[in-house]
Amino acid sequence: MTAKTKLTLITIAVAILVASAMVTQTVKSIDTQKTTPPSPPPRSGPIQVALVGDSITGDYTYPSDLQEMLGDNYSVGNFGSSGSTVSLSSWKPYMDQPVFQSALNFEPNIVVIMLGTNDDLQSLHQYNQTFQSDYAQLICAFQKLASKPQIWIATSPPIFSNSTDLSPAYMQNTIIPLTEGLAIHMNLPIINVNAAFGNQSSYFQSDGVHPNSQGSAFIANQVYLAITQK
Repeated sequence: MTAKTKLTLITIAVAILVASAMVTQTVKSIDTQKTTPPSPPPRSGPIQVALVGDSITGDYTYPSDLQEMLGDNYSVGNFGSSGSTVSLSSWKPYMDQPVFQSALNFEPNIVVIMLGTNDDLQSLHQYNQTFQSDYAQLICAFQKLASKPQIWIATSPPIFSNSTDLSPAYMQNTIIPLTEGLAIHMNLPIINVNAAFGNQSSYFQSDGVHPNSQGSAFIANQVYLAITQK
């Protein structure tokens, strides 16, 4: 075999090896493209915040105060229902109200639930053995949403008057521990509105139950600090 022939054969062999390596690299590149999952689309629109509660949510300025604090990157929905309860055995369970379905349809990213004040009514004490299981049903309804919202449990504000059917002592000794216990059991974050008020009765109207404008802004600030982690 001549030197020229040997050189030709070596050149062909090198060319084959280079071509094979290029094909292998191309196949690997294609395989990588096939197995790499696509990036999720960026979030569009404001973060949806659903405020669930009774009249303290529905009839006062806490929701609008919170919207102002959060700004345009958030959309706050007021889903309060006056007189509503956690208890499913009362005359007005929150889950039986049209506003409950509206809150679900809102497809929230964040849910803040502040219920329990009306469950403090003396005539409803008999039903509070199921307070936690009834509350859990409400929470689970939001957990099943496609939006997979973060859920916060806010304790009810304190009661500063004995002149109504609501008991300050029953609130502190029964409703608040039940609420906190459920949140801990379900591994949900708590906004301790009750403790934050302390003895600030001046933040409430003359009935000692419903907040005035200062009290509503105070609740909004507690929620704002919690959900923005400030």
